[in-house]
Amino acid sequence: MGGMTVVLLIAVLALAVLVLVAIALGARALRGLTVPQPAVERAEDPAFVAERDRQEESLAALRSAAGEATSAAEQAKNAATAARTDAAEAKAEARAARAEARRVLDAARAEADTILERAHRQAEADAEQARAAARRSGEREIAMLSTTVKEQAADLERRTARIDERERQHTEELDRIAERDRRIAAAEAELAEREAALAEREATLVEAEELRRRELERVAGLTVDAAKAELVEAIEGQAKREAALLVRDIENDARSTAEQRARHIVVDAIQRVASEQTAESVVSVLHLPGDEMKGRIIGREGRNIRAFESVTGVNLIIDDTPEAVLLSCFDPVRREIGRLTLEKLVLDGRIHPHRIEEVFETAKHEVERLCERAAEDALVEVGITDLHPELMTLLGRLRYRTSYGQNVLKHLVETAHIAGIMAAELRLDAQMIKRCAFLHDIGKALTHEVEGSHALIGADLARKYGEPEEVVHAIEAHHNEVPPQTIEAVLTQASDACSGGRPGARRESLEAYVKRLERIEEIAAGKTGVEKVFAMQAGREIRVMVKPDDVDDIGAAVLARDVAKQIEEELTYPGQIRVTVVRESRVTEIAR
Repeated sequence: MGGMTVVLLIAVLALAVLVLVAIALGARALRGLTVPQPAVERAEDPAFVAERDRQEESLAALRSAAGEATSAAEQAKNAATAARTDAAEAKAEARAARAEARRVLDAARAEADTILERAHRQAEADAEQARAAARRSGEREIAMLSTTVKEQAADLERRTARIDERERQHTEELDRIAERDRRIAAAEAELAEREAALAEREATLVEAEELRRRELERVAGLTVDAAKAELVEAIEGQAKREAALLVRDIENDARSTAEQRARHIVVDAIQRVASEQTAESVVSVLHLPGDEMKGRIIGREGRNIRAFESVTGVNLIIDDTPEAVLLSCFDPVRREIGRLTLEKLVLDGRIHPHRIEEVFETAKHEVERLCERAAEDALVEVGITDLHPELMTLLGRLRYRTSYGQNVLKHLVETAHIAGIMAAELRLDAQMIKRCAFLHDIGKALTHEVEGSHALIGADLARKYGEPEEVVHAIEAHHNEVPPQTIEAVLTQASDACSGGRPGARRESLEAYVKRLERIEEIAAGKTGVEKVFAMQAGREIRVMVKPDDVDDIGAAVLARDVAKQIEEELTYPGQIRVTVVRESRVTEIAR
């Protein structure tokens, strides 16, 4: 039985005792009131007065007992208050007091019974709740203890199994150690025997060597030291003579061949570097199935080649090279689109201005797909998966972009790997630093279209497409346009310098050449009425396409003169640059 049950039982017993005391006092008062006396005598008799006082005291005690009995419940308190009120009225009227006392006694008995019954029910309910709570608590504790015991038993079994396994391994290890000790002891014994045999054999050899030396000294008539000195002197003289002859021959050969060989090495290096750089940067070669295809590419009165150069912006060079034509353009993306366009036209066989425009659009979409695939391959190689689609498109355009002769997309991949290695060595967040290094030159994809430094352009792009602030700061600070403030920015600068500064990575003259061509196109494109601008002939010619509705023939002549004059004032270049303004009127009608 719980502590709560015991407290409830004690309270019930105390309440019952109080009710019994109240009943006894009420009965005693009633017995005193049952003796009949005349009214006058009762009023004057001192005994009656004393009895009345005693009855009043009894009634007061009865009220006190009733108040204590009804303290546990509001109903009992109200009944005790009524009883006190009736008892006060009994001072004036005795008969009414007796009747009221009997009524109060009956009410007290009934209230006491009610209180006792309610107390019993409450006690039983509380006891039942306590027993239920104790039962639930006990069941939970038993379940928890059972679970704990099971876990401890399972843990004990696992530990026992591990201990058994460890003992078995220790036993096996002791057996292996014992076996190894036995082998070592046998080997040591065998080694001791061999050492003893070797020592005996060495002693025999020393003795034989001593006998041989004595015999040689006796036969030669020289001691060992004298013989050594004589031999060394002879060999030294012979070696000096041979070395002097060899040095003279080497010097003569070097004098006769050094200058010629140096010229060959320098010329060969210059030729290899120049041809590789030029072929990669500004010229593409397309092989033809036959020389008769050149005539079809040129077209009647050159209309096909003019249409091709006008649509693609790529200069088509047709010379005496057998079965090959050259495509020249400083913009590598445009040159690749032109190469694919011409290749598809040659394979199709239909070459005319309208067909050139159709194939050009197809080739343009194909190059865009190739750029997307190149961007995806670069991201997979670097290990970046969550990049905005617009940034992926811009990265793909860098496949055909070069900086100082170095491919920008490959430069980004190389820079990311270098930065990741440095970050791993420094125990930093390698993934974040690789992301900063991989995106640091993303602005170069828009330097043709947006004014400003590619670092600031790239930072604006990264911020626009939701890149973290660490990446944005590393991009804008990698050329010190903004002072670097984070370790990511510093490592991005270092990895960029490592990738661009390695031998053979870049060519300063190529970058200056590309920037000059870009500036030429920008000068012409900034004029009013210009629709398209193409730099051709390696920058020796610029072709400007104007809108025929905005520029007339006189305006075209003025435009050509203004562009040529501005180029002369702003740029430095070898030779001369031809400015050609093309004003073409085209009328299209549909036959239904």
